[in-house]
Amino acid sequence: MNITTLRDLPVEQRLHLVEELWDSIASDQQALPLTDDQRTELDRRLDAYELDGNAGRCAEVALADIRKRL
Repeated sequence: MNITTLRDLPVEQRLHLVEELWDSIASDQQALPLTDDQRTELDRRLDAYELDGNAGRCAEVALADIRKRL
């Protein structure tokens, strides 16, 4: 299937294909190893969490706040 054929598909089908592709990438955790900078940032964030123990807000509250700002 080439890109022209993909563009001719209805948007709903293209979105479904994107979701399937994304899910396949997400399920293969070894496909995209972390860079040193990413690993350093994750370690920094984990250290900060362990110091203050603040788990943050639940997703529903965070999303509601984002939607208010849109």
